[in-house]
Amino acid sequence: MSLFLVLTFLFFTGSLLGWCIEVLWRKFFSANNPEHHWINPGFLHGTYLPLYGLSLCLLFTLSFVHVDFVRGEFVQKIVLFCFMALAITAMEYVGGLVFIKGMHIKLWDYSKNFGNIQGIICPQYTFYWWLLSAAYYFLIHPKILEWLYWFTNHLTFCLVIGFFYGVFTVDLCYTLNIASKIRAFAKERQIEVRYENLKAAIQKKNEELFEKRHFMLPFKSIKRTLAESLNDIFPGE
Repeated sequence: MSLFLVLTFLFFTGSLLGWCIEVLWRKFFSANNPEHHWINPGFLHGTYLPLYGLSLCLLFTLSFVHVDFVRGEFVQKIVLFCFMALAITAMEYVGGLVFIKGMHIKLWDYSKNFGNIQGIICPQYTFYWWLLSAAYYFLIHPKILEWLYWFTNHLTFCLVIGFFYGVFTVDLCYTLNIASKIRAFAKERQIEVRYENLKAAIQKKNEELFEKRHFMLPFKSIKRTLAESLNDIFPGE
């Protein structure tokens, strides 16, 4: 099976699973959501998180790395999971930095967490990545080849993945259009927009105007444009 087909399948799977994890985390465990609303996480609007898709591809690749320089199978696994967690943390840092420097948008904020670097990464979430790496290695990786063989024997499933990437592409274009407007506003005001806070503020304002909360379209408002929402949330800054 070609590597491209494998990574395509893994990105699809990881993006969907990661979205489910984040939705449940924000609903039941996040301190930033005291009212326990259902929140659609991430930069895009659909039911997928590309960071998790890329992470699953990375974990799959790193799972074949040999750490024979360490003695003991148990210690080797710990070291391997550390490599995995650090690799994902590095990818998270680069991704977060690109949005901050290039678009003046902060997708997530760990500024209040101990040992954070620019609010983009921190030891706490690197540890979470370590736990997820271990969970992947023991629970998911042994099944991946089985899933891939099933995939190749059920090529009609390609239609599902093709539909996923079609929706993903349209969503990406739509979201980048919104992000470009936010970037222009942030650049003009010389500010840094925290993406999740902006979504929450718009949803709260919609409720005050007796508008329905939009789970899939958090920036949507019947009564106000995005520019008006931005001016309301960042008045005279």
